[in-house]
Amino acid sequence: MILFQGQVYPPERQDEILEKLEECINATRETKTLDREQVIAAADRLRSRILAGEFDALIKTFSDSITTEYLREAADIMKRENIEFRLRTELAGVVQENEIAPPYGISKAKICYRPLGTLFHIAAGNVDGLPAFSVLEGLLTGNVNILKLPEADNGISIEIFLRMMEEEPLLKEYVYIFDTPSSDVQGMRKMADMSDGIVVWGGEAAVAAVRTLASPGAKIIEWGHKLGFAYMSGYEEKERDLRGLAKHIIDTRQLFCSSCQTIYIDTEDAEDLHAFCKEFLPYLDEAAEQNPVLEVGAVAEMTLRKYHASLEAALCGEGEQEECYQGKKTSLTVCDDQELELSYMYGNCLVKALPRKDLLRTLRRAKGCLQTAGLVCAPEKRRQLTDLLVRAGINRVMSAGHMSATFCGEAHDGEYPLRRYLRVVNIECD
Repeated sequence: MILFQGQVYPPERQDEILEKLEECINATRETKTLDREQVIAAADRLRSRILAGEFDALIKTFSDSITTEYLREAADIMKRENIEFRLRTELAGVVQENEIAPPYGISKAKICYRPLGTLFHIAAGNVDGLPAFSVLEGLLTGNVNILKLPEADNGISIEIFLRMMEEEPLLKEYVYIFDTPSSDVQGMRKMADMSDGIVVWGGEAAVAAVRTLASPGAKIIEWGHKLGFAYMSGYEEKERDLRGLAKHIIDTRQLFCSSCQTIYIDTEDAEDLHAFCKEFLPYLDEAAEQNPVLEVGAVAEMTLRKYHASLEAALCGEGEQEECYQGKKTSLTVCDDQELELSYMYGNCLVKALPRKDLLRTLRRAKGCLQTAGLVCAPEKRRQLTDLLVRAGINRVMSAGHMSATFCGEAHDGEYPLRRYLRVVNIECD
């Protein structure tokens, strides 16, 4: 499907629409301005309709994984007070115009903040609603937005913006959505050529592919796949800490950048890893029983990946380097290395020893992938360990149970996105 000027078209009309899209965007940028208040008001009114249950039946046709809790979190993002708080936090000091008298050069100048112009969003499909969330950020900074849907979207992003356009018709000229497969390089290149900034959500392969699409000088704004981990160095309240970590692993399916992939234990004794697995596995199984994984295909894929890994290890003579503790629906794998890596996900976690003295140098080897650490420790250690994790490059230090918790005004991978979607304009005063 394609969303073009508020109307939905079949994908077969993509080439025809792309031929006239640049002219439409130029006409909008030349004569119109999207005021932030228009976006805030439309989002807040749509939020009220969502909370009133107006779209419950429609939402269920797109995804069974969208729970009442998830809808409430999404509605919080769209709430007027929360958007305004976020704008104040991210754009503190960023005003429409600021006149200065520089100490050398010209006598007076204006500093203005303006939209980049046109953003091309290439969104990932690991989080329901992420494409729409990315475009909302573009709208809040006054940009025209072109969105390439991920395969897992199922059309929900188009429905969201159709409803927002009911609330604010001007958005029809600021949001264009294409259900374009990633194999359609020519179509994506045309979208990239129209853009002043390319917002890409994905791993190294996705970013590398986008670089081949972008014209020289195009701004590429990367929100890459990151890896989260838990670091265990004692407990504040043991049962609560273990239950919170287990619930986080199961609830997120380990699909988010902030999800726990590896559990690091502050020890040099391998026996401590085995003792931890025996103690933690019942908590993990209990959480899995309370929130079972329903995605049959995902579980099958994970099983095949584990089987392939075991075969590969056996063929390479590496079978003795790992020991797996298998629960009813989950598993913990003890590894003899320290590297941060992706787990098998869906309740299957890696466990490794990482004494504090090795923490920084180990994490620095994964510096391009660092995002969230779930810190579990005795209260007297928290300040020092938090400081060490931050020095190593971690951008979010959370409790283990809140590794993927979101809050208003938080950064993306250590940066404020709204600032990246604006440019600074200097104008000489008379």
